[in-house]
Amino acid sequence: MKYLALGDSYTIGEGVAEDQRWPVQLARALRAEGLPVADPRIIATTGWTTDELSAAMDAAEPLGTWGCVSLLVGVNDQYRGRGVDAFRDAFHPLLERALGLVSGGTRRVLVLSIPDWSVTPFGAASGRDLAQVARELDAYNACAEALCAQHGVCFVDVTGISRAWGADPEMLVEDGLHPSGAMYRLWTERALPFARRLLADVAT
Repeated sequence: MKYLALGDSYTIGEGVAEDQRWPVQLARALRAEGLPVADPRIIATTGWTTDELSAAMDAAEPLGTWGCVSLLVGVNDQYRGRGVDAFRDAFHPLLERALGLVSGGTRRVLVLSIPDWSVTPFGAASGRDLAQVARELDAYNACAEALCAQHGVCFVDVTGISRAWGADPEMLVEDGLHPSGAMYRLWTERALPFARRLLADVAT
């Protein structure tokens, strides 16, 4: 089964080896359970906003159809000061586009929440109002979750994991911002039951 992973630095795995990226870990975990999921094609780059991801997807056309698609994007919209309404207007078409890429008219789309960078050493040194950052990310995630519910899409909350472990040096790479492979392993463990249910009808 072909797997397409869409996103930004959190999907490309800034600072970690390729095999430690969470979509790669997720595909590996699914294969360990007998589900024939290929390693993902990743369309993601550090710093991308929702509109930049959309433009990259345009440039990659034709994308064809996929057995499953994951989507995690939005942190850079928040970092650049875009309001939640602007995020909604950009995220919703991306979600619909992801649904259109899945073969067979199924709902094999998995959306992960945006982690909270305010708890990291990078956040502490940023000079930003960290409480405001957390509130804005909560608003973004509530918006994304509501849109997922509207379309019957699985929404996986990894924000709580990022808040619980985001100040632990072992859970971050050297920049003090992006997750390490260990953090991505926790995300994979959280996402795995959702992905398993989405792919429950796949024959081995």
